[in-house]
Amino acid sequence: MAAALAFAFLGGLLAGSFITVVAHRVPRGESIVGPRSRCPNCGTQIAAYDNLPVFSWLLLRGRARCCGASISPRYPLTELTLGALYAATVAVLWDDPAEVALGLVLVTTLTAVTLTDLERRIIPNKILLVAAVLGVAIAAVGDPSSLPERAIAAAAAGGLLFAAALAYPRGMGLGDVKLAAVMGLFLGRNVAPAILVALLAGSLVGLAMIARDGAGARKRAIPFGPFLALGGVVGLLLGDQIVDLYLSAF
Repeated sequence: MAAALAFAFLGGLLAGSFITVVAHRVPRGESIVGPRSRCPNCGTQIAAYDNLPVFSWLLLRGRARCCGASISPRYPLTELTLGALYAATVAVLWDDPAEVALGLVLVTTLTAVTLTDLERRIIPNKILLVAAVLGVAIAAVGDPSSLPERAIAAAAAGGLLFAAALAYPRGMGLGDVKLAAVMGLFLGRNVAPAILVALLAGSLVGLAMIARDGAGARKRAIPFGPFLALGGVVGLLLGDQIVDLYLSAF
């Protein structure tokens, strides 16, 4: 198990490095295949040895080798976060290879849309479409009997947030609706606690902003995608326990 977790963590670091590229290029309509990464400050192509996850940033002390420009800490933080999520997914879902594969795709997707939503206030359709296709394909091979439940969960989660978007368009976008539907596809019944956690987290942050800044904070929009991503991680890693606890209590 220890070797598998170490391998998963390293795989997550590499995936995190790739996801930062995806999150930067996809919203801008750029190819994720090429060209190779360049310094955003001076345009110099970044050497492979300066593009190692986390380690290059540490060795360069957060500065570009070519021009000395500051490199955002979001890059190593994204890589470390996805590495930790990969390891946690493997640890929790170890007994079910199909669920491990679904979980890895899900946390990768959630990390990507968190970055795009925070930076550009957008959840790209291309990322969600690729995730949905992969999710259906993995479930169809690994657990085809779960597909009806996953479809119902996707429709229910997407429908709930669509109703919220209709009721309060400024607070909920269609990107959030589609992300919730994709989460339902991956999580099945566990999308219920995922959506609940997202709504609670978003409400707490909103209340904290109002307490700090007064009524004027109501007019400030905050991206909901990161809260959905948080809920998705909770649903993936703890969803079964939360649902079983609820069912046993009621």
